[in-house]
Parts: sequence; C-alpha cells; structure tokens
Amino acid sequence: MTTPANLITDVAGLAVGNAEDLRAATGVTAVVFDEAATASIAIHGGAPGVRDTALLEPEMTVERVDALVLSGGSVYGLDAMGGTLALLRERNRGFAIGDMRAPIAPGAILFDLLNGGDKNWGRMPPYWELGYQAAENASRLFRLGSVGAGLGANTANLKGGLGSASATTSNGYRVGALVAVNSLGQATIGDSPHFWAAPFERGQEFGGLGWPKATPFSALELRLQTDRLENTTIAIVATDAPLTKTQAKRLAVQAHDGMAHALRPAHSELDGDIVFAASTARNARPPQFRDLAEIGMIAADTLARAIARGVFEATALSVDGAFPTWRDLFATQQGLG
Repeated sequence: MTTPANLITDVAGLAVGNAEDLRAATGVTAVVFDEAATASIAIHGGAPGVRDTALLEPEMTVERVDALVLSGGSVYGLDAMGGTLALLRERNRGFAIGDMRAPIAPGAILFDLLNGGDKNWGRMPPYWELGYQAAENASRLFRLGSVGAGLGANTANLKGGLGSASATTSNGYRVGALVAVNSLGQATIGDSPHFWAAPFERGQEFGGLGWPKATPFSALELRLQTDRLENTTIAIVATDAPLTKTQAKRLAVQAHDGMAHALRPAHSELDGDIVFAASTARNARPPQFRDLAEIGMIAADTLARAIARGVFEATALSVDGAFPTWRDLFATQQGLG
C-alpha cells in the first residue's frame, strides 16, 4: 500500500487534474475515475450552478459517472464539463448506447468573475479548453491552494483556494475530500489566524495552531465577503467503500457538516454550497450500518480539514485589489514562514 499523501487520491481509483488561465485568474479541477464510479450529490446552498446533476439523484437511471468537474467562471464555467467530456470520449469512456458512448461528467461552478482577472475573453470563454486540460492533467499527486478551480476563489476575509485531505475509518475504508473554497463566510476565527476547523486538524496540515485561548463574541458576529451572489464552496468526497447510489446520496448529505464545521456562515441563500459523493468500490467488503455512519462522519471531518488547507495553502493573485492570503498575514508571526 502506498504512503498516504493526505489527498483525495489516497482513495484508490481516481486522479485529480488542474488547469488555469492566469490572466483571467480562473481555473478548473477535474476528478477522473479509473472506472465509472457510483455518485450522488447534495445541494444545500441557495444559489447553486450545476450541469448534469439531476442524473445523480438515486431514482435516476444512470448509475455511474466517469468524472466530476469543479470550475470557476460562474455560468461560463459550465463549459468546462464539455471539455472534460471530450477527453473522456477520446479514451472511449462513457455510458454505452448502441455503438456510441456518452461520457458522464457532472460538475459545479463557483463565482470568480469580479476577482480582478481579465474576463474580456471575447467570443469563446476559456473553460471548455480548461476542462479538457484539467482532465488530461489528472494524476495521483496535485498541488493545493491557488490552483485549478481554487485559483480565483476568495473567502470573506482571505484568499480562498483548492484544498484536499484524507483519512481511514476504523475498519479500513479510505475517505477523501476535495474542495474549492470560495465562501461567503470566514474559515478563520474573527481576526485571528486560528481556523474554525481546528478540532479536526491532523498534525500541522494547516499550521497546528489549535483553538485560540478565548473566542471573543465579535468572532461570532456575521462577517460577509459581500451581499451579492458571488460565493460558493464546491466539494467532492470519495470513498473506496462499495456504495449504492442511495448510500452515496446520504454520504453527500453527511459531508455537508464539514462546511458547517469549517466556515461561518455556510449554506446561506447567497451560497451555492454543493457536495458530490462518489464510491470507487476498490474495497470489496460491503459496509455495515456502523461503517456507513463512520464514513459519513469522517467525510465531514475530512472536508472541514480540506477547507482549512485550501485557505492555508493559497497564494495571492497578481491583480489589483487581490485578497490577502493566510500566509501573508499570519505565517511570519506564527513562525511558519
């Protein structure tokens, strides 16, 4: 067994690729499954942007997906899924219909159109090509922070980014999370460097600072990036446990608790908060009730950790008005520079 990298790719049977347009300050992240995976979705935010997600509901016919895509660009980013589909078709992937194949690659988008990047891309937005490149770049190891769908992301007070983490349940099932953090709320506690996700941290994956000695009441007050519809945290959780589509749906629902653990607020009318859940079924042992409960619990914890890592690893955009990063503000004073 390979040494875990604390990435979603510690779940056997999937790879992750990123692609960016640095001038436009936006990007795409694709999860490509080695073999079609059972998947579902839970949408708990009030302003989602999605493509081909209705088929992920348990009562729908298509059982498995070839890829899942996270993209910047708001509605323009929905083109990214088309680029990923093109790459999958070249590889003869997809749902068989007669002598044709239809690849299945649902996705979700976040809003990064006002982050200072040059969005004057002319007739053709870059997202189809970025979706193709992201899928083509898929591998077991990938960078975090200001890459892929996290390149142009922001939180209420700091630069957001792409985060990932993994864990193993008591009975040996692998669980991983991948998230593009573009949240309405904060991942940090008030004006401090401490993360809301601190109780779930493993090692020093996002600084090892733990909780502050005291949490001032002001840290619990509402602090928003904006009152406009500009925010979404979009995530994928995966496990190697063999799940039905209904069980994958429940996993997505449980994993949303990770957003509540790590972001304040989450799931508002102004967020488009989404979690996809997927099973690669590489662990052949059918999970029992206790296993399913633990997989869901660990998925929530892992998503919370991934959110903090996405913010912790972010680097600043080279644009006017760029949000400060966690490292810009806190790394030196915490001895983490």
